[in-house]
Amino acid sequence: MRRSLVAWAFLLPALVLISLSVLLPALMALVMSFTASGLDVTEPLRFVGLANLQRLLSDPMVRRVMLTTFLYFFGVVPPIVVGSLALAVLVNRGLPGSHLMRSAFYTPVLVSIVVAAIAFRWLYAENGLINGWLAVLLGPAFTPIGFLTSPQLALPAVMVVTLWKGLGYYMVIFLAGLQGIPKELYEAAELDGSEGWRQHVDITLPLLRPYVSLVAVVSSIAATKVFEEVFLMTQGGPADSTRTIVYYVYDQAFAELEISYACTLGLALFLVVMLFTLVRLAFSGDRALI
Repeated sequence: MRRSLVAWAFLLPALVLISLSVLLPALMALVMSFTASGLDVTEPLRFVGLANLQRLLSDPMVRRVMLTTFLYFFGVVPPIVVGSLALAVLVNRGLPGSHLMRSAFYTPVLVSIVVAAIAFRWLYAENGLINGWLAVLLGPAFTPIGFLTSPQLALPAVMVVTLWKGLGYYMVIFLAGLQGIPKELYEAAELDGSEGWRQHVDITLPLLRPYVSLVAVVSSIAATKVFEEVFLMTQGGPADSTRTIVYYVYDQAFAELEISYACTLGLALFLVVMLFTLVRLAFSGDRALI
């Protein structure tokens, strides 16, 4: 009993902070999703039942932003999982300069998202570096490409920033898993005739399955909740082509002052994230890292 009390005493400050900063606001948001808030924040909230939910189901913009969010998800998560695993295998081979490559691949993680977004806006500009290089390569007939002003190119352009910043972070997770695999397994596999990429299929991928599950779920949640890149680079445009669910929540809460409706949208986002978590638990079982 005494040891338990000591443990809870150490946990109490963190529990209080989490309750005040996470649990209590989440509970308030849940309550507000059943109310109506006007432009005057001093007015008392009116209970409206499921009116906000009905509005969400009939809102065409919700379907648009959910589609954009899922496009962002499928454009970011698979490349991050495959790319970070490939980078981890590359830098784990002990090649000359591998430590330098690890630092180079991890450096984007240390760059602030604000700095990264501003830098890529300069790169994507019609008079920016990328269009400048293309003009030199293709000649005077080249027409500058509007990476952030074209509805077809804006979303992939924002995805590149997420990939650039995320590959090094998830590479470190895979690298930790790779360094935990005994080298004797590869030596034994080589004696059995397994060489090159076949060793990764027979040994690396099965033993890294918990890490693949972890990276897939964490990157999925991050992609579903993407906001900073969109806010700093496109503001949801052009023509709402980059407006994601989180940006729509922000827009409704702070631009339109529809706080109650924004809370309902946030609840829908929570259910989507919980769905990803349940799918991950169903497929990972006891092999999960978290």
